[in-house]
Amino acid sequence: MQRLHTLIDSPYGPLTLVATDGVLSGLYMTDQRHRPAEETFGDRDPAPFGEVSSQLAAYFAGELKEFDLPLRLDGTPFQRTVWDALRRIPYGETRTYGELAEILGKPGASRAVGLANGKNPIGVIVPCHRVVGANGSLTGYGGGLERKQRLLAFEGGATGGGEGAYLF
Repeated sequence: MQRLHTLIDSPYGPLTLVATDGVLSGLYMTDQRHRPAEETFGDRDPAPFGEVSSQLAAYFAGELKEFDLPLRLDGTPFQRTVWDALRRIPYGETRTYGELAEILGKPGASRAVGLANGKNPIGVIVPCHRVVGANGSLTGYGGGLERKQRLLAFEGGATGGGEGAYLF
């Protein structure tokens, strides 16, 4: 198993991209909760990240609303199910932890959904920032609540549009 990483700039601070055997397996923000130790990221090499960087640049420019990248999401079967559901939340919309639990056929598992959401290894691309509390409030985000607020505002437009409710 070969792991490589690179750093790219974003409007939300530096992002560390990690690839395992040439496939994106991590996107981490500075000071992110549950961020693996730097030594697990492998050697620094920007070569395998060209398409990831291009799509992230288009997203941050407001030109891309859905990523089309191969991903390697390493986690438990339940975590992978949650992360797959996150990828189906449309750009500019939010879902609550309870709604995701319902979608997954596990009503009452909102806490487990939240824990899986928090362990998402590929932030932004797997949009865990689109999940909010039951009353629409901002709740935990591995990259910090300020980044979550900014990402939601960015996706919803300057007026905070989008279908999901979120409070600032």
